[in-house]
Amino acid sequence: MTQASQPGKTGFTRTQVLWRVLLLLVLIAVTALIIIFRTQVQKLQAFGYPGIFLFSVLSNATILFPLPGVMFTSAMGTVFHPAWVALAAGLGAAVGELSGYLAGVSGQLLVENKDNYQKVLGWMRKYGLWTILVLAFIPNPLFDIAGFIAGSLKVPAWKFLLFCAVGKIAKMLLFAYLGAGLFSLFA
Repeated sequence: MTQASQPGKTGFTRTQVLWRVLLLLVLIAVTALIIIFRTQVQKLQAFGYPGIFLFSVLSNATILFPLPGVMFTSAMGTVFHPAWVALAAGLGAAVGELSGYLAGVSGQLLVENKDNYQKVLGWMRKYGLWTILVLAFIPNPLFDIAGFIAGSLKVPAWKFLLFCAVGKIAKMLLFAYLGAGLFSLFA
């Protein structure tokens, strides 16, 4: 065996560590670009439901620096039908959350010692994928950690996406109808 293919102290080969670090760096770069170009990203609303989907993908593809996706969903609920807004935004959010999942696959070693990581890991072990659904529904910064954990625990991506999408769509329904309701009060 070559040194690159022998597991080290972490249980990963050098090649695996290199690819995981590279993937994590790409995800951080995407996050930075989305934040830098956020005003251009917001122009996606001109494209209707596909624009809402894309904005939601991009606003949820950030790692630990969430963009105001739910506020955008509320605003779009005043312009378009709230149920369709919620579906587009929720599915986009779920796809965007794959960034956290992939970060977990690539770099779970970066967050394992954090208190929140241990808390969410305990929930994942106790409640399984229901943790993903609940954390996807509640606006909170712990969801990225749940994505990291799901990736590091090798939860199948389709299961992660399914539970994430259900939680995100439910949350976006709430915010889209809230936005539409608030708009109707002032219209």
